[in-house]
Amino acid sequence: MAEPDTEKFYQDADKYWKEVPATVDGMLGGFSHISNTDINGSTKFLRQFIRGENAKTKSHRALDCGAGIGRITKRLLIPLFDTVDMVELNPDFLNKAREFLGEHADKVEQYIAKGLQDFTPEAGRYDVIWCQWVLGHLTDSHLVEFFKRCKVGLAPDGMIFVKENVTSSDEVDKDDTDSSVTRPRDILVKLMMEAGLKIIKEEKQKGFPKGLYDVIMFALT
Repeated sequence: MAEPDTEKFYQDADKYWKEVPATVDGMLGGFSHISNTDINGSTKFLRQFIRGENAKTKSHRALDCGAGIGRITKRLLIPLFDTVDMVELNPDFLNKAREFLGEHADKVEQYIAKGLQDFTPEAGRYDVIWCQWVLGHLTDSHLVEFFKRCKVGLAPDGMIFVKENVTSSDEVDKDDTDSSVTRPRDILVKLMMEAGLKIIKEEKQKGFPKGLYDVIMFALT
């Protein structure tokens, strides 16, 4: 994919998200009705790596990337981890998150207001780094560098999870409305490989309405 005008690409995304309501429906672009299906699919996928005799990593601390108001933090990560950090470009969303999380807010240790292109996780901090519906806001080169920084941010045996839309063609779809791209699976995998990541398992999310992009979950080390 040809790299976009990087400064404009990120500025336009920032402008878009500043106008989005700080609600679950806002976070999901009007598709709040898929939230339960999404969380249930993610929970089933993630749990196998942190629970039981075949667990590959621990469940002490997770990072929610592009966390918004905390939909994934609250419903997926807090039930499974001791503590969670949230990184999110829009500080207004993070402020709303404290209210949205309610009694669960005390399990969030850090609210980090940064775009992922500028974020460097603390070395060795996270058992799981969860990235969902946010990586299309990074250029290819910045995504590779982000993945590399995430590897450094993993605790021993830590894992990175990616859950993203993929196109059904071999073309990248560009969305000028929110300044993002949707990549084909093969391009997304190629960028993971460039960052030195290894796919342990991948699985298609089931149960979403017809007409939406396919969504694939990847477990990576």
